[in-house]
Amino acid sequence: MSEVERVEYSPVSVRETLILMKDISELMIDLAYSAALFNNKELAEEVIELERKMDSLVYILNMNLMLAARDKDDAESLAGVAKVGSLTNSISDAAADIAGIVTHDIGIHPIVREVFQRAEEHLARAQVSESSILVGKTVKGLDLAAEVGVDIIAIRRGRHWMIDPEKEIVLPEDVLVARGTASGLDRLVRAARGEVEDLG
Repeated sequence: MSEVERVEYSPVSVRETLILMKDISELMIDLAYSAALFNNKELAEEVIELERKMDSLVYILNMNLMLAARDKDDAESLAGVAKVGSLTNSISDAAADIAGIVTHDIGIHPIVREVFQRAEEHLARAQVSESSILVGKTVKGLDLAAEVGVDIIAIRRGRHWMIDPEKEIVLPEDVLVARGTASGLDRLVRAARGEVEDLG
């Protein structure tokens, strides 16, 4: 398990924290399987980054649960929420273990890779350059699903993650995580690097 970074307390809704944990664990599973199946170290490293985020969220969740418990009855009713948080964290730990197959150069059997490479949708990671045509536009405004057949499902900006970032404006140095066809993802990666002037 990765080391938990120092977290300053802020009163965050337990419900919002759990929703974010669920979304991150789902993203981690997708990224981890893609990283393993395509031996993609960049995707594997994003999983490790997300595990650090998840560990911080578990810390915040537990802190808020402890502050919310006023008596024995409260503690008993909140124990189930703590269990959900713990199990969600276990899912993220398992995703990080899958990513470890790539980061430690273990690999998977070629037959397994061949079967899953036939899937129509894949995931990819793209870092945005200053010269990219994506810069300054919202994810929704780019309409990538219609243009190239991909969806940006997350953005990492430094250590900050934005899940389901439709309203976010793309900035230089953003790391985009996208799902779609192989050809569409290739087009997105090239656009992010500033290698194409349009997405059509």
